[in-house]
Amino acid sequence: MVKKMHKAEGTGTPKSAAQLSGTVKESAQQIWLAGLGAFAKAQEEGGKVFEALVKEGTSIQRKTQAVAEEKITEATSRMASMATDISSKASGQWGKLEDIFEERVAKALNKLGVPSSKDIDVLVARIDELNRNVVAMGGKSASATKPAAKPAAKAAKKAATKRAAPRKTA
Repeated sequence: MVKKMHKAEGTGTPKSAAQLSGTVKESAQQIWLAGLGAFAKAQEEGGKVFEALVKEGTSIQRKTQAVAEEKITEATSRMASMATDISSKASGQWGKLEDIFEERVAKALNKLGVPSSKDIDVLVARIDELNRNVVAMGGKSASATKPAAKPAAKAAKKAATKRAAPRKTA
């Protein structure tokens, strides 16, 4: 195009002005067509680029979700192990608290003169041994005296509660 213009400038005739305007017109037409071609190419390539970007975005999203799920799973397992540890420590503390409570109640009952279950077991064993000795000596069997012993024990308890109850004055 530049060569055509140089040739046209060298002649200096009116024909050359017409040629110059034709060359300029032709150059403008070529520039216009080149622009249209670039626009069409950009549109065509733009669609392909857009699709490539969508594919890349999808791939990155999948990777991000996988990493996020892994982190969530890791955090969940950590929290579960921490909860288990806390729960075991708490149950250990409850066990200690129960032991302390039972010990203090036993001391209080002992101070009040209430026999413990161990004391009662020892007494029962002693009574059984005495009953065997009585039977061995030729006396009545111990089982025959037990039913009579229970009502007597109930009557003794009732008498004790009546004594402990405050008396009303008339």
